[in-house]
Amino acid sequence: MKTTYKSSGVDIAAGEKTVDNIKSLTRATFSKNVLQGIGHFGAFYKLDLKQWKNPVLVSSVDGVGTKLKIAIALNKHDTVGQDLVNHCVNDIAVCGAVPQYFMDYIAFGKLVPEKATKIVKGFSIACKENNVSLIGGETAEMPGFYALDEYDLAGMIVGIVEKNKIINGNKTRKGDLLIGFKSTGLHTNGYSLARKVLLEKYSLNEKPSPLKLTIGEELLKVHRSYLKLIRKLVDNIKIKAFSHITGGGIMGNTKRVVPKNLKINIDWNSWEIPPIFQLIQQTGKISNIEMRKTFNLGIGLVAVINKKDLNLLIRLSKQLGEEAIIIGEIY
Repeated sequence: MKTTYKSSGVDIAAGEKTVDNIKSLTRATFSKNVLQGIGHFGAFYKLDLKQWKNPVLVSSVDGVGTKLKIAIALNKHDTVGQDLVNHCVNDIAVCGAVPQYFMDYIAFGKLVPEKATKIVKGFSIACKENNVSLIGGETAEMPGFYALDEYDLAGMIVGIVEKNKIINGNKTRKGDLLIGFKSTGLHTNGYSLARKVLLEKYSLNEKPSPLKLTIGEELLKVHRSYLKLIRKLVDNIKIKAFSHITGGGIMGNTKRVVPKNLKINIDWNSWEIPPIFQLIQQTGKISNIEMRKTFNLGIGLVAVINKKDLNLLIRLSKQLGEEAIIIGEIY
């Protein structure tokens, strides 16, 4: 038998089938600025700078982490793509940027076109929801590096912000309020600890108290996008800073946008911790300190504002069905 690329574990035909499967999904996200479709060596995006005076490009790269282990175990692959897009969108939106386009990287142990298509479907859903174009990506098959049923994801997003409208926290002052907005769950952080604690005792299909969904369903809740909320607030209020709560928790991430001469006071009793975090803490006998630096604990976005803007922020938030929670202040 002759040795071939396929016999070594890489199926070029599967890659070609995957590209054919996802073309319609990606094209559905294209704006008028996308010049070429999937399949070229590079992706082409024409910048429309008429509405910008002094534009700055803002970029971010991220992954989904070990949340993928849950998706793989449950054979559910249509939500992790949404997680990745929304995470990337949030990371640049909190800087004041308007997202323009997204690109992905997917690496498989064994490429299964149907599985890849479900992942890209998730990308497409979130890109359309955020008005972002999915203009290209890379799908790799890496036998011997990943287990046959495993894969990994990474994504890159590019947005634009006016230079004089960059939000970086440099105008934060003593007495400013910290306003929290709810997460949908763990989002994309803390899964290594959550998996270690929960899966030593429960299966993904169990529904222990106080959960209303199974552990698997809770852990696969989509990392939500805050883009619409952020744009609503930015267009109407002088926001001092935004903090996207990812790895490092509320304090760790909010410190990044608060001047070093100021301090943060969080009222940890100002909102109800969602049941999934309660279960993780109780099952693993985890300290409050460890929980607070690992998980978002139900708050996925923090806005820093002047006290005088509080009532307006609450009204604007309600218009989008959002609950604005005073979770602390700057001192």
